[in-house]
Amino acid sequence: MATSTKINTYTFWILQFLGWGFLTTANVWSKILIVPEEKSKAIYFFFEGLIFMFLAITLTTLFRNYLKRIDFIANQNSKNYGKAFVAYALIVLTFIVILIVSAHYMFIYINEKSAEISTLEIFLTGLNVSVFIFLWTIFYVGVKSLARLRKNKIDRLKLETALKDSQLNTLKGQLNPHFMFNSLNNIRGLMLEDVEKSREMLTRLSDMLRYSLNMDKVDAIQIEQELEIVDNYVALSKIQLEDRLQYSKQVDANLLQIKIPPMVLQMLVENAIKHGISNQKNGGKITLIVTDNNEKIILQVNNTGTLQTDTDSTRIGLNNIKKRLELLYGNEASFTLKEVENEVHAIIQIPVN
Repeated sequence: MATSTKINTYTFWILQFLGWGFLTTANVWSKILIVPEEKSKAIYFFFEGLIFMFLAITLTTLFRNYLKRIDFIANQNSKNYGKAFVAYALIVLTFIVILIVSAHYMFIYINEKSAEISTLEIFLTGLNVSVFIFLWTIFYVGVKSLARLRKNKIDRLKLETALKDSQLNTLKGQLNPHFMFNSLNNIRGLMLEDVEKSREMLTRLSDMLRYSLNMDKVDAIQIEQELEIVDNYVALSKIQLEDRLQYSKQVDANLLQIKIPPMVLQMLVENAIKHGISNQKNGGKITLIVTDNNEKIILQVNNTGTLQTDTDSTRIGLNNIKKRLELLYGNEASFTLKEVENEVHAIIQIPVN
């Protein structure tokens, strides 16, 4: 990322100097060839060109920085168009005033004779500057927009690859042979006590397998559907952990139809059970919370325990969550893991679509 930013910066400055330098050179030589020596010395046009080039590079760079500050390329809405137009007008006006005034006094100094600034001269200068800055703006916005489209396409390809990797890693980390063996073995033992419940557990396990295998076909899923898989996972885990695992949900009913990346909630609960509850002799409690703050959906899983560094853990699930959130939402989403009063809180915040 840092290397790419440096390359973009170098490219911008190279294009700035080459573009304005070529325009200035062409303008200076055309004036030298057209304007008679008795009207103005050639050296005057050279210094006038330097002033023009300095103003052009300086003011367009300021304009570019302002467009970046308002994130114009990513948010080309009416509000930003209004801001950009005002900035454009100020840049053009500043350019015209400084250029005309400085060129006027330089003309007097170099040619040693007075000169009046005509209305036609002001109009032509203003027209030229307005057109040049406008063309520069179109070129800059066009190039940056194309670059953004290309980046979005690359990010989309990365996301598709990440989703496939996520599915494979989930099958490896969650529905691995060890988990399958334990679940089936626990269900077999449960058959001796409660046949109906055993059938229910087999159905839940089957649903989880089907859900996991289908995750490469979708980019988002309703919270309600994700919660069903979480319930299945918790129910299967409870066969082994029994009363050591307490589970509760606090879900805003208005958010059930909101779509989120698949398996993120399931991964948070899985992590809480594997690295939290199952490692404690007396077990503990898991609380799943789904709410919002008008701007973002908040997905939170709390479990009894403390944050510990597990050297045997590959952290596949957590790393997948971070990568997928970054590719899907960029800096607009966040994932935090913290310890609060003997509880571990895993919190995901994603923008409301």
